Amino acid sequence: MLRVALPNKGTLAEPAATMMREAGYRQRTDSRDLSIVDEGNGIEFFYLRPKDIATYVGKGDLHLGVTGFDLMEESGSQTQELIALGFGKSRFQFAAPVDNDWKLEDLDGRKIATSYPRLVRSYLSGKRIGAEIVKLDGAVEISIQLGLADAIADVVSSGRTLRQHGLEVIGEPIATSQATLIEREKRPDRTEDPEIDGVKKVFAERLRGVVLAREYLMMDFDCHEDLLPQVEKVAPGLQAPTVSPLRKQGWVAVRTMVPTKDTNRVMDQLATIGATAILTSEIRSCRAMMAPRTDEG
Repeated sequence: MLRVALPNKGTLAEPAATMMREAGYRQRTDSRDLSIVDEGNGIEFFYLRPKDIATYVGKGDLHLGVTGFDLMEESGSQTQELIALGFGKSRFQFAAPVDNDWKLEDLDGRKIATSYPRLVRSYLSGKRIGAEIVKLDGAVEISIQLGLADAIADVVSSGRTLRQHGLEVIGEPIATSQATLIEREKRPDRTEDPEIDGVKKVFAERLRGVVLAREYLMMDFDCHEDLLPQVEKVAPGLQAPTVSPLRKQGWVAVRTMVPTKDTNRVMDQLATIGATAILTSEIRSCRAMMAPRTDEG
């Protein structure tokens, strides 16, 4: 049975469980449950602290895990990214009191509080900046007010928490992160049970389908067949639009996948070209082999 770790709490927990449900997997109904078996799909889910997931996967105790990319990097475990899942996006940055007006080089010789000492040391070493790292497990923002540190390095989403504590970011992001499906590093001396490998591939493809579905909308419209060359340039889909004849002579119905972020622009352009009855609908999940497109002209 495939063993998969999911976050038991925090900002990644509920989005991860939602993605599993959209991919067709059973999830716990009681937040106190530490594991659940999905017999129909041959998977056992374990709900663990996000910081511990990479360690379990790296040691081979679990086959796959969902955690933050930053947490995977910080763990130093023998793991690798399998799929970027598209939620829980954040930046990892230095911050200091607003009044200081510091630049990155001003951190030299200072005390920096963080829950990610490995990432911070590596980054500062590359910049040739010497600083004392103070490791904390949480509530990093309050460390400056309590006199424990001069600056912090922490995950930043909206920046609201920093502003509440009178802090501002310093320099460029140390790293960017999002929820990630991770696996143990591949090595020639490691073999995997063929049955487990098969379930893992299906699991990964289902998640890729959910990620892709969230990035696209399905767009349907009608147009005269003479407009198809222009239409395909505006809305090419993943490989090509689906075109079906209508009962009205010379007219066709077109269905194509459009990036969600481009939806309104594409609709405007199609309307200008002469398409009618343009509508969009959500995609819950999909499977798609992303073959390279070759555009002519």
